[in-house]
Amino acid sequence: MFEAWAKAGKFGKRTAGFINFPYIPRYMPIIIFIASALVIGFVGTKMAGFADELADRTGLGEAIVGAILLGASTSIPGITASVVSAIDGFPSMSLSNAFGGIAAQTAFLAVADITYRKINLEHAAASVENMMQGSLLIALLGILFLALSGPQISFWGIHPVTPILLLAYVGGMRLIYKSRKNPMWFPRKTEETRMDVPDENNKEKSLSRMWISFLISAALIIAAGWFLTKSAEDIAENAGLNHSFVGAVLIAITTSLPELVTSVAAVRRGALTLAVGGVLGGNVFDTLFAAIADIAYRKGSIYGAATSKEFIIIGAAVTMTSVLLLGLLRREKKGFANIGFESTLIIIIYLVSVLLISFNQ
Repeated sequence: MFEAWAKAGKFGKRTAGFINFPYIPRYMPIIIFIASALVIGFVGTKMAGFADELADRTGLGEAIVGAILLGASTSIPGITASVVSAIDGFPSMSLSNAFGGIAAQTAFLAVADITYRKINLEHAAASVENMMQGSLLIALLGILFLALSGPQISFWGIHPVTPILLLAYVGGMRLIYKSRKNPMWFPRKTEETRMDVPDENNKEKSLSRMWISFLISAALIIAAGWFLTKSAEDIAENAGLNHSFVGAVLIAITTSLPELVTSVAAVRRGALTLAVGGVLGGNVFDTLFAAIADIAYRKGSIYGAATSKEFIIIGAAVTMTSVLLLGLLRREKKGFANIGFESTLIIIIYLVSVLLISFNQ
């Protein structure tokens, strides 16, 4: 696999990444990639604590903060990767990262479920806001599927679906916020259900300091996301890897590390609704990657550059989200390996989709 890299010489061949700079050894992108991933993982862990404190301090609640604040913030590396790839002329990598991140993050929620040994995570963290987020995610993915498979028309290089997607996101989040203020449905409360109860100690902390800490973390993740994408582009070019595979698996998993670490950290803090809401909210926000990448891509509509691999990824993302919604509604207490049936199926679907992408030439 790395024969192309070896033939490229000491400094590698010129790509849109770091090899454009003189005297960059061919192994340097790997070091930068690993270092960026470590920064994303470390900073993402801290962000879970800041988000939990802000949820209590602002009164918005874990589900809303998880959906909007934590979900959007932990998605910063992914959106940076998609935009940079689109600008650099790698539309397939950009789209694969957007859809692959949704699939990877849903699989990470199953990993968080494994770490919560008391009971199935979806049983304990059921809330109307999280289920509405799952429904909104499926709707947005459906809109993107239509954009990929429909006529490739554009105005000033932007597909008509792009503004529709942005409006649908805003409208959907507005509905979710209203459902918290005036809920018309409640999950059945059991002994294992963990309700979103604010920590009184957080009310004594400085709100401005919380915001500053959160924003600094976001800035660090943006920088790490840029370096991660540039190094991944070099790795793909010099190793002869397929751009769709790199975007859907390599970049998507790495830029989704904040969702993994924040979900596990939230579970350990007992903020179960935040853990589920952060992943679902991040996935809903991730659908906007394609819209923003479409604006950044100046060679026409980015949806027209989609390959069969992008269709596989978006299909897997829809299926995994549907299974997660079934789990939130069924609320199975325990299943295989002390997790719910949904977590088991989600992991299987994700692994199968990665295999299909790998063998689909």
